[in-house]
Amino acid sequence: MGHADPQLSTTAVASDSHALDNFWMPFSPNKEFKAEPRLLVKGEGMYVWTAAGKKVLDASSGLFCVAAGHCRPEIAEAVYSQLKTLDYAAPFARGHPKSFQLAREVTEFTPTGLDRIFFVGSGSESIDSAMKMALAYHRARGQGQRQLFISRERAYHGVNMGGVALSGMINNRKAFGVGLPGVYHMRHTALPQNKFVKGQPETGADLAEDLQRYCAMYGGDNIAAVFIEPTAGSFGCLPPPKGYLNRLREICDQHGILLVFDEVITGWGRMGANFGAQAFGVTPDLMCMAKAITNGAQPMGAVAARTDIYDTITNAGPAKGIEFFHGYTYSAHPACVAAGLAMMKIFREEKLIDRAAAMAPYFIDAVFSLADLPVVVDIRAIGMMAAVEVAVEGSPGARGHELQKRLFDAGINLKSTGDSLIIAPPFISEKSHIDHIVSVLREVLSKP
Repeated sequence: MGHADPQLSTTAVASDSHALDNFWMPFSPNKEFKAEPRLLVKGEGMYVWTAAGKKVLDASSGLFCVAAGHCRPEIAEAVYSQLKTLDYAAPFARGHPKSFQLAREVTEFTPTGLDRIFFVGSGSESIDSAMKMALAYHRARGQGQRQLFISRERAYHGVNMGGVALSGMINNRKAFGVGLPGVYHMRHTALPQNKFVKGQPETGADLAEDLQRYCAMYGGDNIAAVFIEPTAGSFGCLPPPKGYLNRLREICDQHGILLVFDEVITGWGRMGANFGAQAFGVTPDLMCMAKAITNGAQPMGAVAARTDIYDTITNAGPAKGIEFFHGYTYSAHPACVAAGLAMMKIFREEKLIDRAAAMAPYFIDAVFSLADLPVVVDIRAIGMMAAVEVAVEGSPGARGHELQKRLFDAGINLKSTGDSLIIAPPFISEKSHIDHIVSVLREVLSKP
């Protein structure tokens, strides 16, 4: 039996061939990484640093989380102070005041009417929570037959089994089956004629009629909810065609179906507005969020529900008993709530979302300047998110994977999905940061 080093140093990791063995890394090529690790040891503002001391510009805000830049002292101090005061409060039939305060402050940013906030520990948990809310709501209204869910191809809704069922990412579904029965997928909106379109495409709103077709085929009164990312993020920035979300809203209203927006990536300013709901002028019935709610400094997610959905579920329950049999040990964890409150203050005082909206046109134009490169087959961008898709070389995704490693070694950290390089910088970005990101992309993508 080996021993555990209570403080495994960077030097030890570099010198000990077994120092990386015990951690089973998520969504990672474990063998490849452990043979050639790229370790981060420090973050500040727009940058992270490697174990070797190399400075890397974080062009993807971690995983779309770090909207305000890395290692904000306000958040660190809030979490530290909270852990010294109240480190944990059981969320079942107990509570702590700051969780109620954060819920109120979150509703300052959500669309009007979405003012009941259920806290969870991640985006994946927010999706499964919203699925249960939809089922509970319809059951409370005497429509328990509504058991079906509709999602889309090329969608990503997290990794819990409900989210896997909703997701339209092939590898995730192939690895674990369909997840849950009763989930059907509409076509995606990445049409060939929409290549190299800035923002929302003009073509593709008619694809929303897929939902009407499912209503005719399976009965609209058997469908509980439709889950949609306002802009598909993890698959590589797929903005909605103009009128597409509006038409989905109309069909849902016609058939009494709940519309759920997965705003885990698009929320908190990424689309140039508080949430994609406001950016596109369509209000859902339930809205999932996570990531930037704490600037990525603590794990937290949430579901924002319409008031009447909350009222319907709670009023259908017993006078003195649990109405909604769902929750997590770490729902509204005090340290996460403290981070969330600190982040709400940053959003307000630094007008961070306005700053993102102001930078978005410059960012989009800069990324689109790469369209002349022979390897680039498409660029999609909206708000402060973009994807540069490169031509397939070898197996699908192989080139994208190699390019993101080469970009990291050249000083730019970003995410790749398949052969799409996804750029989503922090909202504190200056034009010089955007220029540097695009300059490095051009240099790396120009090489064979």
